[in-house]
Amino acid sequence: MLIDLNADLGESFGVYRLGDDEALLDIVTSANLACGFHAGDPLTIRRACAAAVDRGVAIGAQVSYRDLAGFGRREMEVPPEELCAEILYQIAAVDGIARAMGGRVSYVKPHGALYNRVCRDPGQAEALVAAVVDYDARLPVLTLPHSAVHRVAAEAQVTTVTEAFADRAYTSGGALVPRGRPGAVVTDPAEVAARAVRMAAEGVVVAEDGSEVAVGARSICVHGDTPGAVALARAVRDALTGAGVTVMAFT
Repeated sequence: MLIDLNADLGESFGVYRLGDDEALLDIVTSANLACGFHAGDPLTIRRACAAAVDRGVAIGAQVSYRDLAGFGRREMEVPPEELCAEILYQIAAVDGIARAMGGRVSYVKPHGALYNRVCRDPGQAEALVAAVVDYDARLPVLTLPHSAVHRVAAEAQVTTVTEAFADRAYTSGGALVPRGRPGAVVTDPAEVAARAVRMAAEGVVVAEDGSEVAVGARSICVHGDTPGAVALARAVRDALTGAGVTVMAFT
């Protein structure tokens, strides 16, 4: 059994430090690097790319709405052509730096509000997929099961990879519980690790109402900005390995 472990990294900006990229890169197999629109700056991206390449960690472009003030977690109305151009810009920026460091962007993952929006909005999903096609149609897109992105990407012959979130609560419909609701973020390492093992081994997660939701993930995410993120990621990786799961990048 194979599973990828990904985390959102490269989210520091100027004098503001967020997360421990070096420590997390010693644990995860894929790094979703901020592209400068919700977080990240050129130096942060360069350092994160160099560290990922040094450790053999796959690099993904984590594209978002242009929303530094809101950390990309505020839904925005962006015309499809403009959104496509902004996503293309972000992929190209991170891939250029990654290649200068001896690596490359090997997948694309939306961030925050854009991630949730493209799961249900075919129009914005089409803008995302169009940007991927414009840049490199071989790049897979990481998304939730049953996301609108799967259908749109299939029509454009772009690969999608399903992921699940070990440190986020789920609704009974398989969506992520909005961050503003109590319990939306799971921070207990033992609980997060147990959830990850069930996701990998059984393809299910327990929703907020106690029901079981099918996830069928090839990749599991732990957020770099979750409290205790390094301990959570280590607990997840150790639990997966202990359960006989091989942790390796999906790329």
